[in-house]
Amino acid sequence: MAFGGSDASFGPDLPLAVKILISGGFGVGKTTMVGAVSEVTPLRTEELITQESLGIDDLTGVEGKTTTTVALDFGRITLDRGLVLYLFGTPGQDRFWFMWDELALGALGAIVLADPRRLADAFPAVDYFELRGLPFVVAVNCFDGVCEFGVDEVADALDLDPHVPVVMCDARVRDSGKLAMTALMEHVLAAHTPAGGAR
Repeated sequence: MAFGGSDASFGPDLPLAVKILISGGFGVGKTTMVGAVSEVTPLRTEELITQESLGIDDLTGVEGKTTTTVALDFGRITLDRGLVLYLFGTPGQDRFWFMWDELALGALGAIVLADPRRLADAFPAVDYFELRGLPFVVAVNCFDGVCEFGVDEVADALDLDPHVPVVMCDARVRDSGKLAMTALMEHVLAAHTPAGGAR
């Protein structure tokens, strides 16, 4: 599932490169998170929201949003010397969900970004990754550090399996995004470690 070859000729000092998805509903902060944590200039495919989208895209709760991702966001972050994450942000509107299958190919796991004011918008992403057996964490984007729900309340509201981690974050803050990604990698490792600890 990881990118990059395992051929020893590449050398032991090369980091492991893995692909993860940043997913969630429309306007929850996916583009913002990728941009905040990426150590390279992120690739964005944002376009202006036009009159043609009226009646097609649901702007409830994000009425002030003027742009939207129409394909993907892409960035890269080195978590430590041995691990590089390639980040693929998915589009949020229903009409672009057909792209998720392509973006999910080869992914090791996903972060489902959730807006605490619109938790129901996280259900499609949660369902998508549950059905495909792809490990994921839910990161609640607490704008300005404000969130009226705790992790247990979010887990209950989204009817998550007990093993799915929920973390609080601010998608605009690099260190906060890194913590969500670290939580995902720890979750992925736990999912791939047999009971008893031997790998």
